[in-house]
Amino acid sequence: MKPKEPQSQFVLDLDDVDVSYGSHRVVKRVSLHLENGQVGCLLGPSGCGKSTLLRAIAGFESVTHGKITMLGKEMSSKSTQVSPELRNIGMVFQDIALFPHLTVEQNIAFGIQSLPTTERKARVSELLSLVGLEDTESRYPNSLSGGQQQRIALARALAPKPTLLLMDEPFSGLDATLKETLVPDIRRILVKENITAIVVTHDQLEAFAIADKVAVMNNGCLEQYSAPFELYHLPETRFVADFIGQGDFLHAEILNEGQINTELGILNLTDPHDFATNTIVDVLVRPDDVLHDDESNFFGVIISKQFRGTYFQYQVELTNGQKLLCLASSHHNHALGERIGIKLDLDHIMLFEAQGGE
Repeated sequence: MKPKEPQSQFVLDLDDVDVSYGSHRVVKRVSLHLENGQVGCLLGPSGCGKSTLLRAIAGFESVTHGKITMLGKEMSSKSTQVSPELRNIGMVFQDIALFPHLTVEQNIAFGIQSLPTTERKARVSELLSLVGLEDTESRYPNSLSGGQQQRIALARALAPKPTLLLMDEPFSGLDATLKETLVPDIRRILVKENITAIVVTHDQLEAFAIADKVAVMNNGCLEQYSAPFELYHLPETRFVADFIGQGDFLHAEILNEGQINTELGILNLTDPHDFATNTIVDVLVRPDDVLHDDESNFFGVIISKQFRGTYFQYQVELTNGQKLLCLASSHHNHALGERIGIKLDLDHIMLFEAQGGE
């Protein structure tokens, strides 16, 4: 394992952080860091502690164990609590919270009133260009669409050039179509401004679209902190495997160190594991790991189907009763109850301790 790099290199560093309300530990021993210009995400189900952790980073909550540092300076610990206004942190909230009685220009300039007028106006103009809303300076928030308001809220948060930007469920009030374009746009803006940021969300598609690294939280604990690709293909815990993306668990038996036996054939293992021979395990199988193949010797009966335009997503039942999701070209329009050939196409074989029927 590589030695931990000096804290001063990190814009944000959380070291073994707990946050508690009385005797209730809401956040439990979380450690993660962000380098300059990285976008991180706190992802997890409701009540997992992600928003509480964000509030602790902002300085609105105290930590009861561990410490939070920014650029090597201690911000929070049992003995230190730097107030929020002294942390040089920008925030974008779920409700956007633009000032309705102020124009777009006045909203963006709210946090930079100390700048000379010429410099302040130049910064507002620069940010309006960055978010693609030139010529809206004199408009009021209620005349803007939801996506435009979110861009203005971002511009306002970026105006003082914060060391760190925190975004708490910023896209939750927007419709799915708007999010598809807005989230990548926000990512582009953050990258262009070289902003270090943390986004809180329960939507994994948002997390994957905006973040360099995603922290998956569960019951106050950090399950995994990795790039989106690794979370999907190389989950470290069963919770992450189950929470991220669609997937099923296929029962298998360990034959030896290098092979397992499944209902869809014998698979060769390339990575070491801790399971003894003859142990029953579960193999993580994503929909794109199960392919329709008319030439296969293995079959499944279609018990549900969804047309997705370029492909069908079938759920098939194997002879032993297990169910898997399967992808097929949109030209292969099979009927419910039909038996089709399927095969596994696994790049990464992830094994987990077996649980009951999936």
